[in-house]
Amino acid sequence: MKYTQQKNEIILASKSKVRKEILERNSISCKVITSNIDEEPIKQSLINQGASPELVSKNLAEIKATKVSLLNEDSIVLGADSVIDIENKILSKPKNREEALENLKKLNGKEHYLISSVTIAKNGSMIWNYTDKAKLTMKKFNLDQLVDYLSKISDNALYSYNVYQIEGEGRNLFSNIDGDRETIMGLPVKKIKEYLKEIK
Repeated sequence: MKYTQQKNEIILASKSKVRKEILERNSISCKVITSNIDEEPIKQSLINQGASPELVSKNLAEIKATKVSLLNEDSIVLGADSVIDIENKILSKPKNREEALENLKKLNGKEHYLISSVTIAKNGSMIWNYTDKAKLTMKKFNLDQLVDYLSKISDNALYSYNVYQIEGEGRNLFSNIDGDRETIMGLPVKKIKEYLKEIK
């Protein structure tokens, strides 16, 4: 059945509960319709073509938004994607706790960037996009400390947030965070609000 968008409501093409919460906290009404795309082969293809982490994030956000907008005529659809960039390489989300530990080892004691991209699409075409990034410096931990940290993280948080949840236990991993908190959580909402005001 075709979804009819309500006045002043957007469609969020993401299953992320945190992104939905960010929008609602900022008085942006949304309906969730996930794109259900298989991100990994798209991401790998872009990486193989030499795409930067920023471009990978931007392209994935655009693909999600345009796919859902094609099926929901005249609706405003928001797609989003976030990646971790360490030394210009993307750190993939862990599929299990062993991979999560390996990711933490790679980040341990180092700087990295959290890149979040958003795209707004209508009728299958991108009408606006924005990419923001934050720089985070992880403290240096020994192996036992990393294992202890992981023991405190739920499976849902572990696989959704790429090993750290900045508004939760993950905040304690970092000696320095330079950037917008909501960008790190996956949605640079200030810029989204600015754009939505322009088109309404």
